[in-house]
Amino acid sequence: MTNTNVRWPQLCITLVKSGAAMLAAVLPLQTHAQSVPDQLTNRTVIGGNIKQHADAVLSIMTYTTVPDVTTSSLSINNGATGNPGFGQTQLGGGFTLSRTFPLYMEGTLAYSRYDPTFIATDGAEQRALPTRWNTFSGTVGLGWDFRITNELVFRPIINGTIGRVSSDLRVGQTLFNHVTDSNLQFLNNGYLDAYGYGGSLMLDYEHYRENYEIDAELRATDIYLRSFGGSAQAVQGSALAQQVSLWTRWRAPTGWHALDKPVRYVLEFAYSHYFGDSAGVLGFNELTSLGVGLELDSSTYPIIITRTRAMVRYVFGHNVHGVSFGLAVSF
Repeated sequence: MTNTNVRWPQLCITLVKSGAAMLAAVLPLQTHAQSVPDQLTNRTVIGGNIKQHADAVLSIMTYTTVPDVTTSSLSINNGATGNPGFGQTQLGGGFTLSRTFPLYMEGTLAYSRYDPTFIATDGAEQRALPTRWNTFSGTVGLGWDFRITNELVFRPIINGTIGRVSSDLRVGQTLFNHVTDSNLQFLNNGYLDAYGYGGSLMLDYEHYRENYEIDAELRATDIYLRSFGGSAQAVQGSALAQQVSLWTRWRAPTGWHALDKPVRYVLEFAYSHYFGDSAGVLGFNELTSLGVGLELDSSTYPIIITRTRAMVRYVFGHNVHGVSFGLAVSF
């Protein structure tokens, strides 16, 4: 079978919750920067080495640079307040043109939000600075399929990423309005642009029979992210995205029919292990996803979409677990 289906375009809504345990998952992003606190001099952000936080935000961006079922949409709630400390969503797709010209193309668009809180002082007064860092990124990939067997493909991929991290400080007219420190300039509606480059190696297995279909992908990815430009040149960051993931799917007829085709049930298993700067930045090094769903085949009719899948997934890892609902289409 040719690999012409768009395999993973999907828009998922995932809530990952575990009460107070989620607070521990968010805190490493904050306590990492507090390990080397600044001196309490005038106009200083206490515990706020913004360079380290910029590194942390780019580390979060590493989760959105790779097409991945386990993190395509992720929300971590603060166990104390119930407000999201981190959230992200990703929309993407990938396909091979044909067996005769096996060029593989993929692309993702992603958004994430991280809400750290800083404490600032002018030497006499202290005040909490609630910030909101928004990250937008896009990743593209070009690869080539080297067929090992009729059902197994080796696929090297070259990846490139571009993104922006913007800070939205909402404190109104405070004693910090006239501060010229570059760290506070970045917090006060500042931004960082980032680029990334690297590649992936993938093994793609497709075993299609009349009564069932098996898909499996094993992927290793290494992408280096670095900031450039921005509103505060002194605030720069970098991060290394390293990930190994396994994704598998089983499809078989349910015995029902719709749109002149069998309705299939879908079982899915995915596992991702994070290395480099991705490891531990959200409190876990690995995520596992178990999914079940139904698939409608509309290929009999002259429309662009050939298959539509509705999936429910249970995602879990160290100190995190949750349930997601996802929709995916194939072309």
